[in-house]
Parts: sequence; C-alpha cells; structure tokens
Amino acid sequence: MLLSEIGGEFAFIKRISRRPKHREVVVGIGDDAAVIEFGGKLLAVTTDMLVERDHFSLDYFLPRQIGIKAMESNVSDIAAMGGKPLYAFISICLPKATTVEFIDGFYGGIYESAEENGIDVLGGDTTHGELIVVNITLIGELKKRKRLPLRSCSKEGDLIFVTGNLGASTAGLKLFQRKMDGFDSVKKRHLEPKARMDVSRKIAAIANAMEDVSDGLASEVRNICLASGKGAILFAEKIPINEETRKAAAALGEDPVDCALFGGEDFELVFTVPKKYEGRAKKLGTAVGRITSGSKVFLEKNSAKQELTKFGYDHFA
Repeated sequence: MLLSEIGGEFAFIKRISRRPKHREVVVGIGDDAAVIEFGGKLLAVTTDMLVERDHFSLDYFLPRQIGIKAMESNVSDIAAMGGKPLYAFISICLPKATTVEFIDGFYGGIYESAEENGIDVLGGDTTHGELIVVNITLIGELKKRKRLPLRSCSKEGDLIFVTGNLGASTAGLKLFQRKMDGFDSVKKRHLEPKARMDVSRKIAAIANAMEDVSDGLASEVRNICLASGKGAILFAEKIPINEETRKAAAALGEDPVDCALFGGEDFELVFTVPKKYEGRAKKLGTAVGRITSGSKVFLEKNSAKQELTKFGYDHFA
C-alpha cells in the first residue's frame, strides 16, 4: 500500500501512535504540543518542519522570511496550548551550493522571531541534501490549571471563536504562484506570519478547546470535533476576512471564504468557550460558530446549511 492510500494525515498519525509509558506525560500525540510534568512544572514540547517547494519557495521568500516562518509556526503551536515559548533547537538541511549570505539571512529571521517571543536558541543539527529542510523543536512552559485547552475538551453548546482575520496567507500564496502584482499586505501575511502570543494566555483562561489555524479553519474545527466526539456549525458570513484579502481573492477569481476555510497558514487561534464567557471572548476574537451534538461539521452560507466534506491541507490525502 502506498502512503497516499493510507487515508490521510490522521490515519498516518493513528498508525504510528503508541500509548506513553511515562507517568510524567500529561498530553501525548494529538494536540498542538505534547505536555510533560517535569520538576514541578508543565512543559509544552512541539516540533514543526518546513520543506523547500512545499512550505516556501526561493522564488519569492527571502532567507530572513524563511527563518521567521519556521520559528513562528512553532511558536503558534505553543500559543495554542496557552504556553510561553522558551527554548528552541534548530535543525537544517542545506544544498552544498548554499551561500553564507543565505545562512546569515535565515538565522537573522530566526533570531528576530526568537527575540520577539523571548526564546533562547540552544542547539540543533546541520546536514546537506538536495532541498532546504528546516526543523525546529520548541519547548515552552504552561501555567498549572485545572484543565488545559485541549482539542478533546470542547462541549456541546460551546461558541467557536477565531482571532484576527483569515484567508490572507492562502490568497498571498496564490498571488505569488500566479505572479500577480500588488496586494503587498496580503502577500506579507504569507511571507511573515505572526503567532498570536499576544492573546493566547488570555484565551486559555476561558477556553475549553484551542488550536492554531495552520491548515484552514474547517480543518481545525474538524480536528476539535473529532477529538471531542462532537459536531459543529460554522457561519460563513461571520468568518473575519479583511477587505484587502477579499479584493485579492476577487482578482484571483477565488472565494475568500474558501481561502479562510480550506487554505491555512494564517496562524490565528480558533477556540471554543462556554456561553458564560462569550463577553470575554468577544474581546479576543470573532464568533464564527458553535459546537453541536453528533459528529458532522456544517457550513451555513447564504441561509443554506450544508455538510462539509472537504477540509484543509492534508499532506497524505
């Protein structure tokens, strides 16, 4: 059987997962980061990989921007757990023709993001290959709480909120791919994403479940539903999409709602909260739906409700 026939990324993860042996493991495989209790503290550990021609292209990414994206995508996973990032380990595979200027630019972006997020870079590994591959392991610390905002913790009746605006990264990517001029602010959202560390810990104080938007809003909500054994309904008209992204989508001949639902790499946070915290949640994001009984995810658009059967990006679909 080929990997492409395995049934997608979730089937792959399920196939390779094993139950943790150590009692110190609080959260294993299945969330944005693992959580380990160590020395009286809760540590969140994540790792994320970027591959040339898949996650970035040298046709339009500067080396500095590759470093920023690599670091921020990992910081976003720690943010989704309500944690504070602390220590990073950078591993990189480089073609032999790589220039010193590329290395200086790349690590300039790494340290720029690290400085903004209070992270120390403590090591890693280097090797050579045909393509540039970047892998970062990031360790953060969590405040001890009665509960963590895990994907499995959403409740029926929870309201679904999302921070910021969605769809810009995907629209920016399509603009680059089609070599279209203009829409610089939209393109920048793809080139230089920013993890939402500014609001993540406030959200964690009220959220039942939380996840970062790396593979599209529909995919992330589906992940929460699968882990929680719940369903959801999303309201297309309420999904926050800024005007410049809408204009870019129109120029591309794309539906901006599709960019938000199925695109990804916005690195915003989607979270569910009980009704009693609606007022606090409105100060942190936009309500876009609610958690329901059942197991299906529906989209209400133009007063019509339909079940979603496609979701965001899947490496092994």
